Amino acid sequence: MKSPIRLGIIGLGSMGRHHVRNARATEGVALVGLADPAGDVHNVAGGVPVFSEVSALIEAGIDAAILAAPTLYHEEIALKLAQAGVHTLVEKPLATDYASGQRVAEAFATRGLIGAVGYVERCNPALLEMRRRIAEGQLGQVYQVSTRRQSPFPARICDVGVVKDLATHDVDLASWVVGAPYESVYAQTTNRSGREHEDMVTVAGRLTNGILVNHLVNWLSPYKDRTTIVIGENGALVADTILGDLTFYENGTQPLQWDQVAAFRGVSEGAAIRYALTKREPLAVEHEHFRDAIWGVGSEHVTMEEGQRALAVVDAILQSARSGQAVELSSITRTGDTASTCEGPGGQMLKTQG
Repeated sequence: MKSPIRLGIIGLGSMGRHHVRNARATEGVALVGLADPAGDVHNVAGGVPVFSEVSALIEAGIDAAILAAPTLYHEEIALKLAQAGVHTLVEKPLATDYASGQRVAEAFATRGLIGAVGYVERCNPALLEMRRRIAEGQLGQVYQVSTRRQSPFPARICDVGVVKDLATHDVDLASWVVGAPYESVYAQTTNRSGREHEDMVTVAGRLTNGILVNHLVNWLSPYKDRTTIVIGENGALVADTILGDLTFYENGTQPLQWDQVAAFRGVSEGAAIRYALTKREPLAVEHEHFRDAIWGVGSEHVTMEEGQRALAVVDAILQSARSGQAVELSSITRTGDTASTCEGPGGQMLKTQG
């Protein structure tokens, strides 16, 4: 029997309150304290002490923490937790930029601590099943991954734009679901709501294995859309991650007898199958993955190194939007030319492509 993990949660906003609920329901986890300078605004403590300072939560004696404070504070708080020897799951994104994330990731790695990032979409039943089917070869050669993540503006967001808050999900899941990192990106952003940060982005990219990637992300749609489409030589898998549904659209095998249509289409329409999936709340699965990593019995959590790779692409997207040029993520030796490049994962550089 594994010893219960004494857990603290930092940040009791819209995400933090859901972490509190799931922590209470996770076997092998004892919720011993919460921290938020604004207090328990959603009344979720239920008798668990609420501290105004992270240091007080650490002193309460925690083994692990979930950091759900605004992104602006991730580095400062995460470094305190690492220094105290506390395993930590940081809500996405890992930090404000690649350099900040690198400091955080190194702090946990050098101390031998579990450092995880809350990319909860990896626990979505539709995407888990999509990834499994792609790995088994259902689509054959994969050609393209495209995502749509659109919704009205969430009042909770004040410190980052739509790229770091939402597109970071798509950056991570697109690479994860087909098993290849990004090679290059080209992006355009706009600000239509009058706020400081961008509220709309379109991204076109390529992975290192030649798969094309497209992301359409915004806070300006009057409806919520969370869709991931992967197209391959045998058809397409379409995931609706709001409902946790996965549908396979097969390329047709019947010959077309309408000459005009046959001449136009590259493939024909075949059968469509919506799979019946076991649907658990993704955040509950994420908590179990974090627990199992701490116990040393699992490795399904998203590591900080993986979070760093997503940050590198996010930085490249924003750099591309500013410059109007594509940005290539290349494995090259640091040249010291920091004016036009910034470091990416594993010593990569983000290089402007003319």
